[in-house]
Amino acid sequence: MPITDKQRRWLKQQVHHLKPVVTLGQAGLSAAVLAEIELAIDHHELIKVRISSADREGRDAAVRAIAEATGAHLIARIGNVASYFRANPRKKSPLLLPSI
Repeated sequence: MPITDKQRRWLKQQVHHLKPVVTLGQAGLSAAVLAEIELAIDHHELIKVRISSADREGRDAAVRAIAEATGAHLIARIGNVASYFRANPRKKSPLLLPSI
């Protein structure tokens, strides 16, 4: 389900105060790191990921790969920190997005 611009702005406000829950090191994106991101996004729904890569192309590729592999929406990217959102309908108290 796509999110609207209004919902994206609201999510940016919510993610602003959060700390990154996963950090990618110089080794890059591995299966273990993707599994950890999956666990974090299932639990929190809205997360930040810090990507420590030497070059911009590597960071861009990692940001896109995370979004594609997890099925999450890229909310914002500032420098080497990217924010993702994916709703979890199985969660007891899911994050309620503002209506359109």
